[in-house]
Amino acid sequence: MMSTLQRPGVRTGRKKPRSNESLWAALPWIGPVLVLIFGVVIFPAGYMIYSSTRRISQAGTNVEGVGLANFQTVFADPNLPRILLNTVVWVTVVVALTVLISLALANFLNKPFPGRTLVRMAVVVPWAASVVMTTTVFYYGLDRDYGIINKFMVDIGLMDAAYGFTKNTTTALAAAIIVGVFVSIPFTTYTLLAGLQAVPGDALEAAKMDGAGPVRTYFSVVLPQLRGALAVAVLINIINVFNNLPILRIMTGSIPGYGADTLMTYIFKVLQFDRRLDVASALSVVNFAVVLVIVAVYVKIVKPTKEV
Repeated sequence: MMSTLQRPGVRTGRKKPRSNESLWAALPWIGPVLVLIFGVVIFPAGYMIYSSTRRISQAGTNVEGVGLANFQTVFADPNLPRILLNTVVWVTVVVALTVLISLALANFLNKPFPGRTLVRMAVVVPWAASVVMTTTVFYYGLDRDYGIINKFMVDIGLMDAAYGFTKNTTTALAAAIIVGVFVSIPFTTYTLLAGLQAVPGDALEAAKMDGAGPVRTYFSVVLPQLRGALAVAVLINIINVFNNLPILRIMTGSIPGYGADTLMTYIFKVLQFDRRLDVASALSVVNFAVVLVIVAVYVKIVKPTKEV
């Protein structure tokens, strides 16, 4: 009887498919996705970088290549430091407040109470409504002459007289931050709520049996289990808030100059008022690079895919 042990030098079993053969076999399935990625991501990004190195007329005609001259124009702008500072403040404050409020709200919605389904549905409303419509409601509500929010704060004694919140740089940015948090809470809350509902009940029971109190259990058991949900929520909020235009355009659009602008609103003004497509393309490349750096640093530090 032949031994079942394999002798050295004897090759048995099915041959592994070559990597090239596997790639060609999978191409009909992944091909449409690759075409879509190229069409909506790679090509627009590549064309944006190409346009940033050209001189483009106000009529949109590609005149000639200018190398890095458009980037020199961008970095020589004296308004750029203030715009970058506004961008950092805008993103940091909105994302931090959104995550903190959403974390508290998700914990509340995870508890059983009468009418919980209705409350959960109500949380979705700011997310389902148009961002432009929501921001416009806040904008006119804060109007000095006929804004209902202004009148309410005067009536309850918070202010002695109506104030033009959207006419001042600091208060307009503060109002935009409030709107940004308001429309970002639903997605973040539901993401964290899904993470809370995925926390194993056995782990909570084990912590209770070990004598851990509610606070100790939350910080030692629940929060570590929320690592993935928190990482996703923060990352998506950073990208969305960084690239947000409608809220800031409506809330700070009536303020002259660039004191209340972020990178996105500045790009919009360069396109709308200066009609400099080439400089706007260079600004877009800078904006894209800043987002990539932020995401790369965040992923490197947080390591969202790391196991708990």
